[in-house]
Amino acid sequence: MGEGTKIIALNRKARHDYAVDDSYECGIELLGTEVKSFRDGKISFPDAWAEVIAGEIWLRSLHIAENPFSSIFNHDPDRKKRLLLHKQEIKRLTRKVEEKGYTLVPLSFYFKKGRVKVELGLCKGKKMYDKRADIKERDLKREISREFRRSLG
Repeated sequence: MGEGTKIIALNRKARHDYAVDDSYECGIELLGTEVKSFRDGKISFPDAWAEVIAGEIWLRSLHIAENPFSSIFNHDPDRKKRLLLHKQEIKRLTRKVEEKGYTLVPLSFYFKKGRVKVELGLCKGKKMYDKRADIKERDLKREISREFRRSLG
């Protein structure tokens, strides 16, 4: 992410549970009170996912808390939100999700030039042994870097 971006939230669990093959930057269709809640960081998406319905991509299970300072015209916190992508990208994602058992998972939310963006990952679920191998590899790298620093000092 370049200059002018402010990260709102990261989905660390997604990188642990899924193997991310590709990622896309999407816009998201929000109401005014939802944007205010995004600015305050009042969002929750531990098990959020996206689906393709009639040529559009919809984000599900994203909870955006109601803004306490807004009027009676507040938003529904659990409504599905439409993601904004180019038609070619939607077609490509639709083919992948239907054919090969991939799923669409939001990896991060951030502001880019004042607009809320979503990094949507094309992911495939990891098996338990894959997760263990990743943890083992990470621990091994940490040990090697410790030994390297010890040998320098």
